[in-house]
Amino acid sequence: MEALLTRRTGQWLEPSDGQRWWFDSGSLALDFAHTGVLDPDGLNAWLTERFPEVAPTAGERELRDAGALRSAIGRLARQASAGEDLAPDDVDVINLFAATPDIPPVLAGGGRQAGRTNARPHQALGSLARDAVRLFGPDIDGRIRECSADDCELVYLDTSRSGTRRWCSMQRCGNRAKVRAHRARAVELRAARSGAATPAPREPATEVTEPATA
Repeated sequence: MEALLTRRTGQWLEPSDGQRWWFDSGSLALDFAHTGVLDPDGLNAWLTERFPEVAPTAGERELRDAGALRSAIGRLARQASAGEDLAPDDVDVINLFAATPDIPPVLAGGGRQAGRTNARPHQALGSLARDAVRLFGPDIDGRIRECSADDCELVYLDTSRSGTRRWCSMQRCGNRAKVRAHRARAVELRAARSGAATPAPREPATEVTEPATA
């Protein structure tokens, strides 16, 4: 499980508006939950990019298993971000995959490579599940969060030292929030200046009549 910490996280996302952007969830398991993999070729490409030692041999069976694992991670992440109890059925899915063989760590520099073969796609799924065990364990409590933007539902692991990350990406939702806040302040300033330049209406003058004396 510790070996996963040395693998890079993050990936390019392409939403329906066509604006491609980089999202780093802070966790391989969460990256996997946010993939749009729909076929074996896409699964092979995603796995081998992060696990170069994996042979690109995923088929329909591996795709189904990957979909089950990805969905379970996604649901648990949303529950964790909301402070809810984790669904036992999804926890069982994570534990099932985590109990299967994963990709073992390898120390470089040795001279003997006998018996060395490429890892299988299911081993990569096992490694992702073990990362999910770490992700949803007590050491990460409170660091799984949903993006603060009203129109974004992405969930990430806050790995910042201060623990104050608010956005899925500063370049996307963070920047949009800054722009909206700037525009709102500009509107308020114009309104304040307009109000100060307009004199307050005066009360109409009333004529005071002295009472008649006898």
